[in-house]
Amino acid sequence: MLGGIAKAIFGSSNDRYVKSLDKIVTQIAGFEPAMQALSDEELAAQTTRFRERLEAEETLDQLLPEAFATVREAAVRVLGMRHFDVQMIGGVVLHRGEIAEMRTGEGKTLVATLAVYLNALPGTGVHVVTVNDYLARRDADWMGQVYRFLGLTVGVIVPNLTDQQRRDAYASDITYGTNNEFGFDYLRDNMKYERGQMVQRPFAHAIVDEVDSILIDEARTPLIISGPTDDKSELYMRVNDVVKTLVAEDYEVDEKQKSIILTEDGTEKVERLLEDAGLLEGSNLYDYENTQVVHHLNQALRANVIFKRDTDYIVKDGKVIIIDEFTGRMMDGRRWSDGLHQAVEAKEGVTIEPENQTLASITFQNYFRMYPKLSGMTGTAATEAAEFYDIYKMNVVSIPTNVPVQRVDEEDEFYKNTIDKFGAIAKGIKEKADNGQPVLVGTVSIEKSELLSEFLKKEGVEHKVLNARYHEMEAHIVAQAGREGAVTIATNMAGRGTDIQLGGNLEFRINDELSEMPEGPERDAAIERIKHEIEEEKARVLAAGGLFVLGTERHESRRIDNQLRGRSGRQGDPGLSRFYLSLDDDLLRIFGPDTMFAKMMNANLADGEAIGSRWLSKAIETAQKKVEARNYDIRKQVVEYDDVMNDQRKVIYEQRADIMDAETVDDVVTDMRAETVNGLVADACPPETYPEQWNIEGLRQRIADVLHLDPELDAWIKEEAVDPEMIEQRLQELADAAVAAKAADIPADSWAQVEKSILLQSLDHHWKEHLATLDALRAVIHLRAYAQKTPINEYKQEAFAMFERMLVEIREDVTKVIAHARFLPQDEPPPLPEMPDFVTEHLSMLSGADDTVDIDAGSLGLVTTRLPTMLQAAPASETALLSEDPAEWEGRVSRNAPCPCGSGRKYKHCHGALQ
Repeated sequence: MLGGIAKAIFGSSNDRYVKSLDKIVTQIAGFEPAMQALSDEELAAQTTRFRERLEAEETLDQLLPEAFATVREAAVRVLGMRHFDVQMIGGVVLHRGEIAEMRTGEGKTLVATLAVYLNALPGTGVHVVTVNDYLARRDADWMGQVYRFLGLTVGVIVPNLTDQQRRDAYASDITYGTNNEFGFDYLRDNMKYERGQMVQRPFAHAIVDEVDSILIDEARTPLIISGPTDDKSELYMRVNDVVKTLVAEDYEVDEKQKSIILTEDGTEKVERLLEDAGLLEGSNLYDYENTQVVHHLNQALRANVIFKRDTDYIVKDGKVIIIDEFTGRMMDGRRWSDGLHQAVEAKEGVTIEPENQTLASITFQNYFRMYPKLSGMTGTAATEAAEFYDIYKMNVVSIPTNVPVQRVDEEDEFYKNTIDKFGAIAKGIKEKADNGQPVLVGTVSIEKSELLSEFLKKEGVEHKVLNARYHEMEAHIVAQAGREGAVTIATNMAGRGTDIQLGGNLEFRINDELSEMPEGPERDAAIERIKHEIEEEKARVLAAGGLFVLGTERHESRRIDNQLRGRSGRQGDPGLSRFYLSLDDDLLRIFGPDTMFAKMMNANLADGEAIGSRWLSKAIETAQKKVEARNYDIRKQVVEYDDVMNDQRKVIYEQRADIMDAETVDDVVTDMRAETVNGLVADACPPETYPEQWNIEGLRQRIADVLHLDPELDAWIKEEAVDPEMIEQRLQELADAAVAAKAADIPADSWAQVEKSILLQSLDHHWKEHLATLDALRAVIHLRAYAQKTPINEYKQEAFAMFERMLVEIREDVTKVIAHARFLPQDEPPPLPEMPDFVTEHLSMLSGADDTVDIDAGSLGLVTTRLPTMLQAAPASETALLSEDPAEWEGRVSRNAPCPCGSGRKYKHCHGALQ
C-alpha cells in the first residue's frame, strides 16, 4: 500500500528515468532550426563532419543531440515523417543498449533510424535484426532512403545470396537481416577453410526488432548445422505400426511437459509386439541392446499422441511442415531433431527424410551475447523484464505513447464449453460487422481458426482467414483489417510487422488496384480518389468505435495477449478488446486450478450463458504467470547447458581463426607431434618403472600406427642408462626428420597449405564427433539426479573431461595423417572449395520446441576428408604411389576413403561408384 502511494506521488522508476531524458530531447530540439536551414548537400555532409569529430576523440554521446536532429530533418525531407519527442526518447534508449517498449503503431521502425545512424558513424557496422525476410527487405528499402541520403551504405541479408553478396552486405555501414540468417552465417563462417571465404565482420552493435519474439520466444531454439546419417525409414514405419495398435490405457501423457510414458501393461504389450516385428533383442525392452528401439518408440508415441496435425504441423505437398507455436507461421524447411520429425512423417505416411548429425550449433542467447552492444524494441517486454536483465543484462524502458491510449479493455467472458463460446463469438462478430466496426479475431491454432470460420459462414459473415496455410497473403490481409466491417481471423498476431490502419492502407490499395496502370494524370487522379475514400471510410470506422480485437482464448504468455490487444487503439484511435474463454481451453484445462472453474461454471451456468468476473480474470493471469515461469526455467536451463558448450566453441573457433590467419602452422604441428610422442612413450613406459616393466611391443605398434616409423627400440632398450626421456627424444628426432624429408619434396607454400588443411580438417572432424557425444550426454545426464547429484554440475565435469580427450585425439590425428601422407605430383594445389549456401532447418527437442538447422553436409563435402588433390592419407603398409588412371584404383583404395581425384567425396560415391 505504501509503495502504491509513493508511486502515485513520485512516479515509478521507469517514469523517473524517462523524465530524465527530457533534457536530451530539449537539446535535440535546439538543433532543429539549424538543420532546417541546411541545404540537402550540407545536411548529407553532416556524416563526414561527425566522423571527423569521432576521429578527434569526441564520443557518440557527445554527438547524439546533433546526430538525432540530423536524422529527424533527413526523415522529414526523404520520407515526409518527423520523429515525435517520445520517439527521440526511444532512440536514446536504443543507443544506450536497452530495450524500448513502445506500443503498436508508435513508429518503432522510424525510432530505430536514430540509434542506427549514430552507431553506424564509427564504421564498425550495425546489424538490424528482424523476425522475417519480408520485414528485412521492407525496412532496408524504406528506412534505407534516410541512411543513403546521409551518405551511409545499407545491405540486406536474405536467403539464397552468394557468399560475395553476403560479404558486401556485411561490409555496409548498416545491415538488415533475420536472426536466423545472422546466426547461420556465423556458424558457416566458422566452417570455412580460408579467412577470405568468411562473410561477417567482428560484431559491434545489434538492434533487435520484436526483441521479445527473438530473444525470449525463440531462445529455446539452437541453430544447428548438421549432416545426414544412415537411412532408417523402414525402422520408423515399423515402430509407427506398433504404436498405432496401442490404446489410451497403455500410456500416460503429461501435456505440460509434452512427454509420454508407457504403463506397465503397455510396456509388456509393446514388448510382445516388437518381438513379433523382429525389432527386439532378447525379451526386455529396456536392455542396453534395445536403446535405439526405445528411443524411436518414444518419439513415435509423441508423434502419434501429443503432436497434432493442423496445430503443431500441417502436411503440404507430401511434406510435414512445422507450425511456429508463437506466430502461427509455416516454418518451411525446418525440422524437429532427434528423430521426432521422422516419426511424424511415418505417422502421416509421407516420404521419410534421414536424420542428421550436428556439425555446429549455437543458441540465440549465446549468439546475441557476443555483440558488445545489444539493444531492442517491441510492443511488449515489461512482463519479461527480469529475464532480459538476467540473461542479456538489458533494462526494459516503457516509452509513453505520443497520444493517450483510448482503447477500452473489457473483462473476459467465460462459457461452459467451446461450442457455446464460438457460437457467442460468431454472434458478437456479426453484430459488430453489421455496424461497420472492423473486427480482428486472434486464435491460437489453425484448427480453431477453421472452426470459427465455419461458425461465421453459418451466420453469413464475410471474413478472411490469416494462418500458416495462407501466409503469402499475410501483409495484404493485415493491412486492410481496419476497413469498414472487415472481419479478419488471425492465428497468433505476434510480430506481424504491418500496421492495421483504420479505413484501409493507402500503399497496399494502390499496389492492389493500380499496379497495372501506367504513370500519368489518370493514375494520379485514381490515387487521390483512393485517398478520399480512405478518409471517408476512416471517419465511419471511428464513429463505429474503431478496431474491435477479439481473443478466442488466452495464450500461455500474457505478452502475446497484449500484442493482440495492442493492434487496436494505435495513435490515439478509439478501440475495444475482449477475450472469450471456456473450460475446454488448453490453458485452463492444463494449468488452471483443478476444481474452481468446473464447480463454479457447471453449477451456475446454463448452456450458452456467459459470466464475466475480475476474480476469474485474475485466476487466468495467475495460470499464465505459472506457465511463463516454467518456460523461463526451461530457457534458463538451455542457457546453462549451452554455456558449457559455448566456452568450448569459443576455444575451437578462435583456434580455427588463428590457423587461417597464420602464414604457416609448422610450429603448431611440431608441438602436436612432440605432445603425441610424449603421450606414446608415457603410456608404454610409465614413470618410476623399470625397463622390464615397459610395454615395448605395444609401443612399437603404436609408433608404426601413429608415426609410420620402425625405430631400433630393442637396441635402445639394451643401452645403459636408458630412460623414457631418451626414447622420447630419439623418437622426436626421427619423426621430425621424416616429416622434413616430405616437406622438402614439395614447394614451401604448398606444404604450408597441406598442414593447414590437415589441421582444420582434424579440428572439424573431432569437433563434430564431440558435439554428437555432448548431445548424447545431455539426453541422459538428468538421470544423475537419482543419485542425488546436480545434473548441470555433472554435465560440466563430463564435458570438460571429454573436451580434454578431444584435444589429445586431435594432436594424435594430425600427427598420424602427416606421417602417413603420400604426395601426388601436381603443379599447384587447388583452391579450397567454398561453402554452398543451401540450408535446411529442423527443431531440436532438447527442452521443448527448439529450432535448429541442418545443412546437408554429405552433399557439401563437409563430412568427407577435404584435402588438396596432392595429398592422400594411406595405410602404413601401402608405399607405392597411385597411378593417375582411375581404372587402376579399384582394389587399392578403400571404398570409404576420400576419392584420390580430390573431389572431397568418398571413393564409393565418386570414381568407385558401382555401374
